[in-house]
Amino acid sequence: MPEFLLANEPYIRMTAFASVLVVMALLELAAPRRPQNIGRGRRWPSNLSLVVISALLVKLLIPITAIWLAIWLEGKGYGLFNVIELPGWLAVLLTVALLDLVIYAQHVTFHHVPVLWRLHRMHHADIEIDVTTGIRFHPVEIVLSMLIKLAAVAVLGAPALGVLLFEILLNGTAMFNHSNVKLPLGLDRVLRLVVVTPDMHRVHHSIVARETHSNFGFSLPFWDRLFGTYRDQPAAGHDDMTIGLPEFRDPAELRLDRLLTQPLRDDTAQRPKSRT
Repeated sequence: MPEFLLANEPYIRMTAFASVLVVMALLELAAPRRPQNIGRGRRWPSNLSLVVISALLVKLLIPITAIWLAIWLEGKGYGLFNVIELPGWLAVLLTVALLDLVIYAQHVTFHHVPVLWRLHRMHHADIEIDVTTGIRFHPVEIVLSMLIKLAAVAVLGAPALGVLLFEILLNGTAMFNHSNVKLPLGLDRVLRLVVVTPDMHRVHHSIVARETHSNFGFSLPFWDRLFGTYRDQPAAGHDDMTIGLPEFRDPAELRLDRLLTQPLRDDTAQRPKSRT
């Protein structure tokens, strides 16, 4: 199994990524949650270009993948799950849950450390929200996130299958919960007990600072409830809430060059301050 995962990881992840992207994009057309004033033609080229740039930068700067590291650690017997004996299925489930907790903690940190907020705010500066917002991150943030993930995998001695499932889950749910898809309210209530839904995460992209500082989860919804960062609904309602950040309302900020240089602009480096 480890050899199979190592040999086929790129194809497995790319297939999962493309499948979720296409399905959610089609569902957005069929059942949109909110009308969008700025269409895909203005936003998608930059958002999708960021994915390509980030992938190339990670490949250039980080010569190993999380899957490769997990397999190497297993061979050496390093890391928590390679020291304590657990059933394989339990180690996989714990890997997915604990790595998701790490991503939750990383997300909170990137909101509250000013230099990291400079990077992360580009994700929030999208003035519409749809499936591509879920993959719109600054390339430097993606590199830092990869380093954090590698460190977590090393500490855990995470099984390769658990790492692969986590990466597929994280990528897929990020596109799902950023999507502009209308779910029946009853279905949303049930789903958000086990996964972060679009209505749950959309609150996080509100222009209102206290809402920006809520609902940090990407995949599992438990951490927000456990640590007190859960907010059920936006104050203005989903139809009337404003998406984005107050300092980035100009549609010119949707250009790729403007997105890449946002962290360098001191005049707009302020992070949301209110948490009440």
